[in-house]
Amino acid sequence: MGVVVSFEEKKQETGVAGLVALVASDMKLVNQLILSKAGSDVEMIPEVANHLISSGGKRLRPMLTLATARMFGYGDSGHVRLAAAVEFMHTATLLHDDVVDESDLRRGKLAARKLWGNQASVLVGDFLLGQAFKMMVEVGSMEALSVLADAAAVIAEGEVLQLGAAKNTETTEDEYLAVIKAKTAALFSAAAEVGPIIAGASVAERAACRSYGMNLGYAFQLVDDALDYGGKSADLGKEVGDDFREGKITLPVVLSYRRGSDEDRAFWKRCLEQGDIQDGDLERSIELIREHRALEDTVERARHYGAVARDALAPLAKSPHKQALLDVVDFCIERVH
Repeated sequence: MGVVVSFEEKKQETGVAGLVALVASDMKLVNQLILSKAGSDVEMIPEVANHLISSGGKRLRPMLTLATARMFGYGDSGHVRLAAAVEFMHTATLLHDDVVDESDLRRGKLAARKLWGNQASVLVGDFLLGQAFKMMVEVGSMEALSVLADAAAVIAEGEVLQLGAAKNTETTEDEYLAVIKAKTAALFSAAAEVGPIIAGASVAERAACRSYGMNLGYAFQLVDDALDYGGKSADLGKEVGDDFREGKITLPVVLSYRRGSDEDRAFWKRCLEQGDIQDGDLERSIELIREHRALEDTVERARHYGAVARDALAPLAKSPHKQALLDVVDFCIERVH
């Protein structure tokens, strides 16, 4: 009947444990800075920000910044500010995403927009972006600022691009990959590149980390796409099928739609384009995705990008940080089997 997708907690812990251990002291400083910079005399701002900041995200992106900076011998404190800025950019994106997608849950809790409203969520996201750029400026690296500013613009473009693809079952695989390149992979890439920039790494070393981050981002998002149709709610931090209920066009849907019969395609159009979801439709969508091997092929594409990420780091000297970054690729991919 097709691939069985599940989340394996032991594999996850093993895959990311090395990175967590290596950056633990730096991450403590990052977390302190995040809490400090999320503060404001405007009472609603820290309430909304801390609701999401404290909700148990992996903090993978800022850890990439810390690890890549240390990998090239960086010994100052700028990487802590850049890592916090990266996390604020990510958090702001989530606040904005939930408004655009009309999501009710985020990481297993009510989305901020459900508690404080859409306007507050958007404006607090803007506040966090402002704080992120203040921290970038404080680091004093125009190159790092340029990379993260470019990423912010690309992410915004990705949001608009996704609006065009939203609920459009005719979306092609290339069009979908363009969306996740902008919305997900761009920030992974920038997070991995600014570390070597402030560490004074060579152009080739920066390019290696940039490519690693970009391809890791692709792999990470594709696995998330697969888990939405084959994971478990307790492990996902959200309800299985949230993408389906929100009418999101993800790669498993793109592949299943294109490979299906006219009747199958009519089903996807009714559910995702018209929003007419009836009892049993989620189960039917999962059946169709498995019938057309859309989960296996989504995971296979994620494995491809994971392999490209590993290859990007191959020329770099062996080090505990390099090994930890390679293990993170396994962490991203091995959430499914």
